[in-house]
Amino acid sequence: MSAPTATSQTHAIGCSHCEDDAPAPTGARIRGSVTAVAAVLVALACVLSYVAVSPAWVSALFVTAALVGSIFPAQRALQGLRRRTLDINALMVIAVIGAVAIGEFEEAAMVVSLFAAAQWLEAQSIDRARKAIGQLLEASPVDVLIREAEGEHRIGIDVVPIGALMVVRPGEKLALDGLVQSGRSDVNQAPITGESLPVEKGEGDEVFAGTINGHGALVVVVTRRRTDTTLARIVRLVETAQSQRAPVQQFIERFAAWYTPAVVILAALVTTLPVLAAGQPLDVWLYRALVLLVVACPCALVISTPVSVVSALAGAARHGVLIKGGAHLERLAAVRVVAFDKTGTLTTGIFSLDAVIPLGAATEADAILTAAAVESHSEHPIAAAIVARAIADGATPAPASNVRALPGLGVEGVVGGSAIVCGTPRLFSERGWMTPGLEGLAASVTGKGLSPVLVARDGVAIGVLGLRDRPKADAAQVVTDLRRHENVHVAMITGDHDAPARAMASELNVEILKSQQLPQDKVAAVQSLRREFGAVAMVGDGVNDAPALAASDVGIAMGAMGSAVALEAADIALMADDLSKLRYAMRLSRATLDNIRVNVALSVALKVAFLVLAVAGVATLWMAVLADTGASALVVANAVRLRRFQ
Repeated sequence: MSAPTATSQTHAIGCSHCEDDAPAPTGARIRGSVTAVAAVLVALACVLSYVAVSPAWVSALFVTAALVGSIFPAQRALQGLRRRTLDINALMVIAVIGAVAIGEFEEAAMVVSLFAAAQWLEAQSIDRARKAIGQLLEASPVDVLIREAEGEHRIGIDVVPIGALMVVRPGEKLALDGLVQSGRSDVNQAPITGESLPVEKGEGDEVFAGTINGHGALVVVVTRRRTDTTLARIVRLVETAQSQRAPVQQFIERFAAWYTPAVVILAALVTTLPVLAAGQPLDVWLYRALVLLVVACPCALVISTPVSVVSALAGAARHGVLIKGGAHLERLAAVRVVAFDKTGTLTTGIFSLDAVIPLGAATEADAILTAAAVESHSEHPIAAAIVARAIADGATPAPASNVRALPGLGVEGVVGGSAIVCGTPRLFSERGWMTPGLEGLAASVTGKGLSPVLVARDGVAIGVLGLRDRPKADAAQVVTDLRRHENVHVAMITGDHDAPARAMASELNVEILKSQQLPQDKVAAVQSLRREFGAVAMVGDGVNDAPALAASDVGIAMGAMGSAVALEAADIALMADDLSKLRYAMRLSRATLDNIRVNVALSVALKVAFLVLAVAGVATLWMAVLADTGASALVVANAVRLRRFQ
């Protein structure tokens, strides 16, 4: 999947200097050439005006420069008029025509040349912001080295079938997602996750298109075709993000829609009222009206928001934070409470089976193997721990049939003709299987900070298992930083039992705990937090937490690389399993809003100052263009700093 190019994203910027649809590279070169010709003609006319050359020739050169430089603005002004809109290009064309009409040929040429140069410089600056994503998501290799029975050979990436063996040599970029069949190497995943250090990959590990192989050779079983790879999904989501407007951006665009016609009307009044009411010279007030038109062009104001948003999105993507649009970026800045899922988000999600209590005639091995038989069909981390313990004990779980997951409660199935259920005390209570003795055993396991899993055969409990999860190394520091530096409340919403959840919340300094939450309960918990504190960001794995992610103001998926559900369910995806990226995203969102406010204030202040100078007759046309160009340049320069935000 090719990376999103600057061309494909131009429309998202919404700058009135730029064309509605990005030109092809050839068109861009033609526009640059036309701009250069206009500039050369202006320079030549200026030189000739100081030597003994007929003024008619000098005027002709200035007029020619004005005509050449007006080609593209006039073209775009006509496109705008067809859509019944007046934009910066229409204002500029009116100003040039007016200047020529009153004999200000030099002013007309200077105005249009400076304007054309401003367009080119601004487009170049904005393209640099867009290209940050293009560099991040550089195109995958066009062909792949495939190993087959008859040997190795290269084939086009688009025809590689799932299940093919892809050979990746040291230093090569992986073309497709897959699982390592053989070999061992360090893989640089920074292009997708922003991780600073390579990750060791060996047999059975998942690898992703767009990442870079290190020192070892790998043989990889392809698991996704080109259009379905993690990289391809990211590209599509980034392209979608570029087109989604933040609320502040939508306001600016609505403002610009009525502002430009208002400026034209004001300029007409400046031209006519002094002449009709006070008998003032027409040429003087026409000139001032033309200056007013140029000064009032809302270029810097219109680009103040989109260029900041694009720069922020690009910078975030380079850090492994995928934000699906300016609206989510803006909402993140308003978040007052961050709610975390526990397992796999604040904790490692790698459980260990630390307690086994057999019941009745069952043995420890019987309880473990029975549970492992049905849990082997589940992808839950607790299930993985139970199966791993069975295998470590040298046993092979029996085959199970009719296995069914019970979200938030457990799993059930049939093993050897018996109905097997593994689940929470809540599930056993709902089924009517909970006895006082069983309840006491579950409570004793919970009291040790373990998560209890009850095992039943044909409705009779045969054991209680206790599993332990551990917090991530940086979880406590991230929670502390969020509360202290980002000034937000931190909550934990988990399906785990109250005692182990409370112990974990205390260890991590989490202030709000909501335990024993089923998926639908988590949605209600998010709504409750919103009513109490304000905007809520929910952080989870994007699968079991998908309803809560959707219900929150900002849904954030942890470790989303390779997870289609996580990428689709969340508003923001942290590609690596790195909690510190959350604080980075929150600080970036606030920095972006601050950047937009500064840009808008700068644009408005300069406009007001020069509007006063224009009406007073102090500002000239070329000064007006320089002011407009300067404001746009300052806005762009301020915005692109967000690409380097740390």
